[in-house]
Amino acid sequence: MAFAEHEVLIQRDAMTVYAFLLDGLNLPRWRDGIRSISLRQGVTDSQGAVYQQTLTGPGGRPIAGDFEITRARPGAEIQFQVIAGPARPHGGYYLSTEGHATRVRFALEYQPKGLMNLMNNMIQQTMKAEVAQLEKLKLVLEGQPRSD
Repeated sequence: MAFAEHEVLIQRDAMTVYAFLLDGLNLPRWRDGIRSISLRQGVTDSQGAVYQQTLTGPGGRPIAGDFEITRARPGAEIQFQVIAGPARPHGGYYLSTEGHATRVRFALEYQPKGLMNLMNNMIQQTMKAEVAQLEKLKLVLEGQPRSD
């Protein structure tokens, strides 16, 4: 099994961070490697929303990375499941309030099957790089004017 997590403290309230993360159309603002993303089904900022996403894969080739929001607890948690592409991890954002700031933990988990087991080390490294992009989320959100 491959697992990776990373956390940051963002100087914004939990509902601001939650709303930004729940809207999958914001992903290109803080995650590298997203070629395109669109809402395929459901409502943009809600549980059950399905996003069609094209990512930059190995060798620069486009790969599918569609995902569904599987759980949404306002101000606290967003979980998603990748439903298209070569690897289909489960992931989540977990938020907790610390004073006027929000601690965000981004975690990914993937159980490779078959031949994908042979690529476990590469998958692990890719997942570590993905969750580390949370540092860019912090920069993006703290660079926006406060809504309070």
